[in-house]
Amino acid sequence: MAESVGSVMLARSAMNRAATEGQRPAGRPVRGARRISAALAGLAASTRHELLTFDDPVASAGCAIPGPFLELAGACMRAAAERADEVRRIVPRHALARIEGGLRLPGQARLVEAIPFKMILVDRAVAAIPLDLELLYNGMLLVRDPVVVRALVRVHQVCWAMAEDPAAYAVPSPSPPADDLPPQLRPVLDALLAGLTDETAAARLGMSARTYSRRVGELMAALGTTSRFRAGAEAARRGWL
Repeated sequence: MAESVGSVMLARSAMNRAATEGQRPAGRPVRGARRISAALAGLAASTRHELLTFDDPVASAGCAIPGPFLELAGACMRAAAERADEVRRIVPRHALARIEGGLRLPGQARLVEAIPFKMILVDRAVAAIPLDLELLYNGMLLVRDPVVVRALVRVHQVCWAMAEDPAAYAVPSPSPPADDLPPQLRPVLDALLAGLTDETAAARLGMSARTYSRRVGELMAALGTTSRFRAGAEAARRGWL
């Protein structure tokens, strides 16, 4: 975490230094919904190789942001992600449900406790950062200064290395209830799993060889297989063991 904080401080220091010492400002502020929308569309159209983001899909919830702006911003993100060869998106954990649902984008996503600021970084050449570090709708800074852009790339790299794979939070699909197995077939399944021959299994279960063979056929039909070898694996998948 200390390394991540240090990288964020490095990015801010580089931005301040570029603004005070350089011959040009570190970035160009963009304000107003129309100009911001045009800038986002331009970023999407210019994306070629890489898209790095810090994003919080739920940050705008409860904020008075017009629906059309949100739709356009989402469309620009999807367009940029589809054009890029590599997409790396870092989001806070509380947004996991959103990235698994309708806001899924091409590329990779990782989770952190909280993002340092919202950011869109295209091809390591230009970055868009909210003026308040939270919402692009409130104004954003388009950063093209190479020193600042490199610092922002480093911040993202450090956070990415420390972030978690969303797969670690995936909830496994529940297995079908065990009572889906017809009760008369339970002893037959147990006999198959025990590796008993048909003759031995029939004798232990107190049924004729013909009846046992018929029950085995019913079990295979219930499992959707004709292979006794695969029967055990299929029974396990259905939660019958």
